[in-house]
Amino acid sequence: MIFSLFRRNQAGTISTLYGMIVAQARLPVFYRDYAVADTVNGRFDLIVLHLALVLDRLTENGVLDPAGQALFDRFCQDMDDNLREMGISDLKVPKEMKRMGQAFYGRSKAYLDGLDDRRALVAALTRNIYGGAPSAADNAPRLADYIARAVGDLKAQDAAAIIAGRLTFPDPAAVPVPIA
Repeated sequence: MIFSLFRRNQAGTISTLYGMIVAQARLPVFYRDYAVADTVNGRFDLIVLHLALVLDRLTENGVLDPAGQALFDRFCQDMDDNLREMGISDLKVPKEMKRMGQAFYGRSKAYLDGLDDRRALVAALTRNIYGGAPSAADNAPRLADYIARAVGDLKAQDAAAIIAGRLTFPDPAAVPVPIA
């Protein structure tokens, strides 16, 4: 009995934590000021970006915290639900989930590898978030600066507090446009 209460509470906390990630990724400033396309793909890319940063924070010595795994599972369930809501047939959902999983792992690896190499990060953002569009030249460097702030903010937050659902991200509007 007590274990089922604990599991239910953890599921609620994971849903809250995932909701915070999605809410940050859907802030209008990303679509208005950073010129991220306000499309299914643009929103997916920003969710992946934020989720990758949080999961990286919840990984210690190469091992993902069990709550981090639960958070990733919640992301997968959300993507599955969204595919079905968009009318993707039951037979095609597994194929699309596989494609989304590959996209998640490829993008998150590129972003996390780019944390130590700003040019590589800007290139990954230009390729993945902006699809190589001309607007990337102006906006990818600013998004890279936002990511650097987010990583610093996440490192300053206690992992246990994050797992408990107390997560904060920097204000993307407060990140200045880089001077060319």
